[in-house]
Order: sequence, then structure tokens, then C-alpha cells
Amino acid sequence: MPSPTAAATAGAPLVTIDRVHAARQVAAEAGVDLLVVTPGSDLRYLCGYSAHAMERLTALAVPRRGEPFLVVPRLEAPMVDASPAGGLGLEVLAWDETDDPFALLGRTATARLGAAPARVAVGDRTWALHALGVAGALPGAALELAGPVVDRLRMVKTPAEVAELAAAGAAIDRVHARMGEWLRAGRTEAEVGADIAAAILAEGHVSVDFTIVGSGPNGASPHHELSDRVVEEGDVVVVDIGGETVTGYRSDCTRTYAVGRAPGAEVAEWYAVLQEAQRASTAAVRPGVTAEAVDAAARDVIAAAGWGEYFIHRTGHGIGLDTHEAPYIVAGNGLPLEPGMAFSVEPGIYLPGRCGARIEDIVVCTDDGVTALNEGPRELVVLPG
Repeated sequence: MPSPTAAATAGAPLVTIDRVHAARQVAAEAGVDLLVVTPGSDLRYLCGYSAHAMERLTALAVPRRGEPFLVVPRLEAPMVDASPAGGLGLEVLAWDETDDPFALLGRTATARLGAAPARVAVGDRTWALHALGVAGALPGAALELAGPVVDRLRMVKTPAEVAELAAAGAAIDRVHARMGEWLRAGRTEAEVGADIAAAILAEGHVSVDFTIVGSGPNGASPHHELSDRVVEEGDVVVVDIGGETVTGYRSDCTRTYAVGRAPGAEVAEWYAVLQEAQRASTAAVRPGVTAEAVDAAARDVIAAAGWGEYFIHRTGHGIGLDTHEAPYIVAGNGLPLEPGMAFSVEPGIYLPGRCGARIEDIVVCTDDGVTALNEGPRELVVLPG
């Protein structure tokens, strides 16, 4: 399969026109006549244009034959020129407020193909307003999702992309290293979360994607929202945080803390099981191993120790321009891993009404194994009360 190309040398651009050409090749292999990608991470990945999603249509159209083109509102055309997309040589078709942009897209694609497209793939997160507009402009076409096309490219990171993820990982590690500044008894989760969010920005991100501070019983909810619960002495606290860097690449790292004193023997017992599960799952990563086998490596350790019913989510998810993207490390996904695939390894144990714990690193499959992009202690860190 073609891989997304971005030179691995320092200072080279992350986005080149080769990505668009690779997308066309993968789409053609799948029998897709026209690929239509609207604002979101797929558009940013393919051409470097980070457009704002709105009612006005912006779309990258990649026909099986003929040159790809961008359909954009005329008032936003200068923004294309100022973005990395402006240096790719893409034709920009600017439309005026009284124009029909869907008709423009359909008419241009049909002309380049020499016939109306029979199969059109639209981005997975395309607004229904735009997907239906494309369908209306190409009434004989069957619409399908573009995910199977674009995911094949985005799943395998180039060395330049891995470097961006490593920088994001180092930035979020610096935030975790400062957790003792904020996480202590007597403060609410919301107060702790606000300080963490400020640190995420201070340590090298341009935006905060999420701050999960699950204290005590709230730690048993993997996606707990910040609340006004006051952290108590002896709480076990799950802290899952991440953000976006200036290039769009994401961080995501979870560590679990104890406030004021070490937990009791039972918590120490099952937390040691969780550590072993995370180690085993990470060690299982290498080319050719399936995503579901990496999931099983963690799940089997936890199940064998008698805690299997308390591990209630997949082991991991891909990461890049989105925090959650392919590949998904979950039972039933027989996708063989390839060098360059980056994803989380994050088993957890959650005891309803009591507490929970999760350990999460971003890892990259390499030619001969795996590299973790997060550092810092994976044991249950005891912070001063």
C-alpha cells in the first residue's frame, strides 16, 4: 500500500502533495471514483488546510482520474493560500455566495472523470448537510465512508509524524511530573483540573483536549467529567490528560496517584496486576502481531488474576491529528500491526463505588518491536496530602 510521505529530515514539511496522490491510489484500488473530504483532521492530514467546519462548503475532491481540486468559499480562498495547502499546487475553485458549490463540485469531478462517478466516498465526519448536498449533485452515485481509504494512510506515521507525537508526549509527561503542585486533599477535582489545563498550555500545547481527574469513587468511571467533589486523604485518583500541539498532533497519557498515603493491600495487589498487564501488552507490540492480540495480552493478565470483569474498555486507540483514530486495539480487530503505527496502551481496573486505576502510554510499532513515547513512573505515585 502507498504510505503517506513526508520527508524525515529535520525541518521538512509534514504535508506534501504525495498524500493526496496516495489517497487517490488507495481509493482507486477500492473502486471509489471520487473522494470528497470536508473540514476536519482528514482534510488537514491530506493537504494541510485546517478549515473551520461551517454551513458553507469547503471540500477537497480527489477524482480517480484527473487533477484533485479544492472547493472553497471565495471569502476563505486567501486562507488556503496562507496554509500549507497553498504550496501543494492544488487547483482552488472559489465559489460566491449565490453559487451552488455542490453543483460546482459535481460538475468539475464529472468532467475530469469523463463520466458521472458511480461510487463517492465522503469523510467520516462530514456534516450531513454536506454529504446530502454531494448526493444531490450526483444523483446516480452511491455514497460511502472515506474512512477505509484515509485510515490506511493515517494509521502509518512517518518519522516526521512520530517526532511530533514524541514532542507531544514529552510535553504531557512534564505536566504529570508536576502533579504534586495541584493534586492534594481539600481541593476539588475542578480546581485541580483547571491548574492542569493551564500547565498543559504552559508545557507546549496550543489547546487542551481533556482533563480527567477521577478521585475516589469517580475513578471507577473511565471518562469521568471534572466535578466539585473534594479530594480526600487516601483517595486513589486517575488523571488522564491530553492536548494539541501547534502542528495538530496530540498527547494522551494517564497516570494514577494516591493522595497523602499509600493505599491498602488490596489496592496494591490489583494495581500490581494492572502494571503487569500494561507491560505485557506493550511488550506484545511488533510488526505482524494483530491489534486484537495486543488487547488480549493485557486482558489475559487481568482476567487470570480475577479482575477481568473490571476491565471494561478496549486496550487502546490510534493517535495522531485526532486523539482517537485507527488503529483500535480491541478484540475483533485482526489488523496486523506495521512499523509506524502509533496508539495507546491503557488497560484499567475499575471498582464501582470505590475507585479505579489506569496506566496509559502512547507507543509506536517499530521495525523490530516497540517504542514508548511517554516516560515517568507507572507505579501508583503517592503524593503529599
